[in-house]
Amino acid sequence: MLHLKSAIQFLTILPAGKTSEFDANKIIPYFPVVGLILGILVSVFDMKATYLWPVQLVSLLDVMLLAILTGALHIDGLGDTADGVLGHRPREKALLIMKDSRIGAMGLVTIIFALAVKCGAIASLNESRNFFLVLVPIYSRSTMIFGIKFLPYGRPDGGTAFDFFKETVKPYYFITLIIPLAFSYFLGAKGVILLYGFIIITGIILYYYKQRMGCITGDMLGAMVEITESFLFLLVAAEGYL
Repeated sequence: MLHLKSAIQFLTILPAGKTSEFDANKIIPYFPVVGLILGILVSVFDMKATYLWPVQLVSLLDVMLLAILTGALHIDGLGDTADGVLGHRPREKALLIMKDSRIGAMGLVTIIFALAVKCGAIASLNESRNFFLVLVPIYSRSTMIFGIKFLPYGRPDGGTAFDFFKETVKPYYFITLIIPLAFSYFLGAKGVILLYGFIIITGIILYYYKQRMGCITGDMLGAMVEITESFLFLLVAAEGYL
């Protein structure tokens, strides 16, 4: 429970009580569990809110709630990553730009696009709507485990995610992926499509990071979460999927 509390404290603004220590490497397996908690909260809110407001407005509120619960941590990473990585700047220049607290035009536009996709996609969900509101946040936060496992950290002098790379990610760290896999199993064919979508988008992002930067940072991990979340909601909202 100690490491789960630390994971909740690191990835969300939810009250999780005080922890006497923070072992970054050992909270990695709990990223999907945090996604499960966030997904349940958003899904419960969605079910209650649809009694008061139309689904389009509730979908916007769902996205806002998810951003609030995470303290916009991943959204900030998406903006910084877009400012630094997109374009033709050399690696060191891109890393320097990502450390800048100011947001550029590319980062702003990318954030708007990602949030707009999520709003529109969630508004399009009908059958299994609340199931997907739980499942997609689990999958999106699972991508960080793969990012830490397969790419070296790009800031050896230190950074927000530096502690996560001090030790090798062990195979048993992936055990909590059984959570989204179980959800996907109960969704049948829809779950299989979602699983393949997760595998494909995770692979594409990691390949792009490797070719473009040869490394990963905390901001890039956050961008992985937001990109995967937007893509998976877009996938399940595709006409003919449901």
